[in-house]
Amino acid sequence: MDKRIPRNAKYQHVKTRLDTGCSLTKYMERLEEIKRNYRYRADEIFKRLKVTTFAQLILQVASVSELNDDVDSHGPEGKKNGFINKPLTPRSVVSGVGERGLDRKSQKTESEVSSFKLADRPYPDCPYLLLDVRDRDQYDCCHIISAHSFPITKLSRTMNPYTKEVLEYKNAAGKIIIVYDEDERIASQAATIMCERGVENLFMLSGGLKVISQKFPEGMTTGSLPTSCLSCPASSKGKKSSVQHQQEPQAAEKRWRFTSDELVKIQEQLDEMLIPSNPNSRMSSRMSTLSSQSNASSAGSRLSSSTAGRNSARVQSSRPWK
Repeated sequence: MDKRIPRNAKYQHVKTRLDTGCSLTKYMERLEEIKRNYRYRADEIFKRLKVTTFAQLILQVASVSELNDDVDSHGPEGKKNGFINKPLTPRSVVSGVGERGLDRKSQKTESEVSSFKLADRPYPDCPYLLLDVRDRDQYDCCHIISAHSFPITKLSRTMNPYTKEVLEYKNAAGKIIIVYDEDERIASQAATIMCERGVENLFMLSGGLKVISQKFPEGMTTGSLPTSCLSCPASSKGKKSSVQHQQEPQAAEKRWRFTSDELVKIQEQLDEMLIPSNPNSRMSSRMSTLSSQSNASSAGSRLSSSTAGRNSARVQSSRPWK
């Protein structure tokens, strides 16, 4: 009975998904995580955006833009009898090039060129504008994909502190501006200044790159993460973060769109965080409904017993006294 099961170092990073409910230890762990990764202040005038909410926004925008691109490329004039309907020039007709032969030769090249052009352009009608308020050198080393470089020093200008993109998204209906940095030190200052100057649709990404390196170590950023973000304590993805320590530093790519592989990784990491809470919430809702039903039935039985007692008392009082 005193013999213990030997531990395997291979599965040390694996944690159980069984949630036993609220407890003091979990509450203290949550407080320590907040103190370590976030910098909350009582006088904040800006709004915050969670990293998980931002990941859901990325997935929704990518899916909608993919559907729109498919509709644009395969519209009413896009396909005819399984081939792309392209107008023929007089020179092609004279040389004997038919419509089907021309389409077969140029179908692959057109798909490659169109995919390259789409990757080089931002999402059309994107509902968010992501601003990296760090220095340009730090932005070139690592940043979130689809982020624009907007150093905080631009806000100290007296004339034209905003770029063209910021002016397009400033207080626009259905659009938001998101600022971030490594650990909320610079982003909180930039968000406060912009809110004081009348930017109402501004959000700050809570935790910045430090929380992203813990919750989404793959798929969301480009380049090598800063060492200050990787030196954090081991989280649920400690194995992945330790692997990144061994990688050589890479320069960040200036891309405006996420690839399909990156979106799959973001979705998988998001499911790992959100799936364990769903069954518990369902069980808690079921337990609450069952308890409410039991409480209602007990209350009904009490009411019926009380009414029966009152009726019997009335009958006895109406009888003549002997």
